[in-house]
Amino acid sequence: MKGLYCRAGVSDAEPRFIIQETTLPDVLDQHQVRVQVKACGLSPLDLKLLSDVGIQRDLIPVGREVAGVVLQVGPKVTFFQPDDEVVGILPLDSPCSGLCDIIDVDEHYLVQKPEKLSSVSVAGALRDGLCAYTALHTHARISAGHTLLVMDGASPFGLLCIQLACYHGVKVLTTSHSPQKHTFLEQLRPSVGVQDPLVARVIPVYNGSDLLPVVLEETGGLGVDIVVDSGVRLHEEEEEESEEKKLLPHKHDIISVLGVGGHWVTAHQDLQLDPPDCRSLYLKSANVSFLNPEVWTASSAQQGRYLHILKDIVEKMSTGILRPQPEEAVPLYEATVAMETVQRHPKKKAVVQL
Repeated sequence: MKGLYCRAGVSDAEPRFIIQETTLPDVLDQHQVRVQVKACGLSPLDLKLLSDVGIQRDLIPVGREVAGVVLQVGPKVTFFQPDDEVVGILPLDSPCSGLCDIIDVDEHYLVQKPEKLSSVSVAGALRDGLCAYTALHTHARISAGHTLLVMDGASPFGLLCIQLACYHGVKVLTTSHSPQKHTFLEQLRPSVGVQDPLVARVIPVYNGSDLLPVVLEETGGLGVDIVVDSGVRLHEEEEEESEEKKLLPHKHDIISVLGVGGHWVTAHQDLQLDPPDCRSLYLKSANVSFLNPEVWTASSAQQGRYLHILKDIVEKMSTGILRPQPEEAVPLYEATVAMETVQRHPKKKAVVQL
């Protein structure tokens, strides 16, 4: 049986991804489920996070968002039976690669997959759905009437944030990073006579549009209740910055568009706030939350809540409330190249069909 693994590079060297033979134990643990994998989503590896939580291996399993069919259950498993279709995210310390034909996983990391939901679509979107749910519900506690600014709304994560927010009656503003993405997001705006738009305004930051005047115009000068970013710039533009980084908002821009009592959910793990930044947040009684979806599987403190979130995500995907952009599945022999692309470009997605 073959799986995809990462051999971390020395110092700043890029990690290498390799296909490796592996085996499973003959006997399942008490609460384990043996699953035949049908599809696996690929997301970038955070090697620094793995090191921080004490996970150090020569070969790190790759591919954690899985969808498949239960083959066998342990003696104390109560949630599943053989032939059940399941979906879930393997924990950080899982010894199994999600690209193996068959994996063993604890039942508390899986939920039932609705029959009409394809394995490829749910494996490709589950992580982004969890991120969107965590950002909007767990951190920002969205409710009807709020105004939300989603940075780069055409990204897989941004799109699910928009759809989830609109389901709850939130007014959404978003930014676009290219003419093609702008056209796509404009299609989510309301037609004449439509009362419930998906997106109230698309801000084309790729052509130099400023956030602040547009946001103030849309909110009557009050600012937004919630900002969800996909990364920020801490300093002014530098010559060596990539085009992608130049499109990220500056931290001052985000603080400026927040309204009183606003909430900023950031994916920037090394965010630095200077005293003037903190003063601005204090004056607005605003707060900052860090989006790290790995905490759900790194700790069992809120496992019941985590399973409820996963179940709600797949149900919303099944009913069409969440409609991720479809990903073209790649075969296992292309998984190494696909993972290298995902690792270099974290906003890209890839799904392997087994």
